[in-house]
Amino acid sequence: MRVHRLDRITPQVRLVELRDPDGRGLPPAEPGAHIDLHLPDGAVRSYSLCGDPADRQAYRIAVLNVPGGRGSGFVHGELALGADLTISPPRNNFHFDDAARYLFVAGGIGITPLLPMIRRAVNKGADWVLHYCVRSAAAAPFLDDLRALPHGHVDLHAADEGQRLAVDELMASTPVDVPIYCCGPQRLMEAVAAAARPDQDVRFEWFTPRPEPARQDFADNSFDVVCARSGITVTVPAGTSILDALYAAGVEIDSSCEQGVCGTCETTVLEGEPDHRDSVLSDAERAAGKTMMLCVSRARSTRLVLDV
Repeated sequence: MRVHRLDRITPQVRLVELRDPDGRGLPPAEPGAHIDLHLPDGAVRSYSLCGDPADRQAYRIAVLNVPGGRGSGFVHGELALGADLTISPPRNNFHFDDAARYLFVAGGIGITPLLPMIRRAVNKGADWVLHYCVRSAAAAPFLDDLRALPHGHVDLHAADEGQRLAVDELMASTPVDVPIYCCGPQRLMEAVAAAARPDQDVRFEWFTPRPEPARQDFADNSFDVVCARSGITVTVPAGTSILDALYAAGVEIDSSCEQGVCGTCETTVLEGEPDHRDSVLSDAERAAGKTMMLCVSRARSTRLVLDV
């Protein structure tokens, strides 16, 4: 992929537009999807696509300049117009479903996966409300674009003006038939998760591992993994991830973040009970136990059979 556009849209956010150098169409990307950016030093960083999902000619990402960040340091300090980059195909752990109306809650750069969702809602004629939490209006990416969209409105909560979001009140007043999509700093998402009622449909995009409750029922004991396609059985010792144990046995698995947030290593479970520790699967998906993230999750049973 080639950098076709490189703009500074706020003092600390750069917009990067990527296109195929030969002008070929790109794989489709649904709202909420992200791509992995392969950095020159070998690191891989995930960024949400913030462009129009209907545009098959370009992928757009917006990158916040984070002090000490490897990905942001490269994008803000080294990346040049016309540069060639290696990326992954789009993946989506943050699915956007049909509804008559929506509630979106964004914090800062967390607006990036929500912007294509809001555009899709507009195209469907659905009603929407965005609560946008930022340090200041000047630091809010895409604010003017959002305010220009029909069928909804933006409530800006700028910290420098003392306009903080009352999360508990918002969640208590949101009807059960309104899906809620949230992305932003971990503190904001934890507050939304804590205030959500059990009957509310709340979905998150976590870029750092979400907090897990203290575990007292299942320790990090060893267990066996049967690789159904590879035909081998691997013992996963305590303190070793399934991913690392399979690598050591010569079983190659695609992976990226190795923190349970990107979904790259999601694998089908054929038998056994996973001990889910990722930040990707919903509670319902965890309960179903049909897939698991091999980088962080373990086993509640003494044996797992995986489709690898």
